[in-house]
Amino acid sequence: MKKYSMFIGRSQPWHKGHRWLIDQRLNLGFNVCIAIRETKLDDSNPFSSEEVKENIERELSDLVKDKKVRVVIIPDIESINYGRGVGYDIIEHIPPKDIGKISATEIRKNLKK
Repeated sequence: MKKYSMFIGRSQPWHKGHRWLIDQRLNLGFNVCIAIRETKLDDSNPFSSEEVKENIERELSDLVKDKKVRVVIIPDIESINYGRGVGYDIIEHIPPKDIGKISATEIRKNLKK
């Protein structure tokens, strides 16, 4: 059974900042599981979780085909919790300034135009 580095988010919409983030693990040879939070449709979430999943799978089709990336839908969450010695790491990736300044809010505003 393969192990995966998990990334949880809304990806409303998927953008190059998200891609940079998963590439941090892919470039080290790890597989990636992208967990899409199932959220209600509103101004901050204009796409259904199914649409987000389809968009990401289309964008990363070669990686999905090779089973290096899996995209799943999970219930909306309020926290991430773990116990002692659970067998996985929690890793923060700090993006370079050009990636860190990407705003999905601004992207969504431009989509409406």
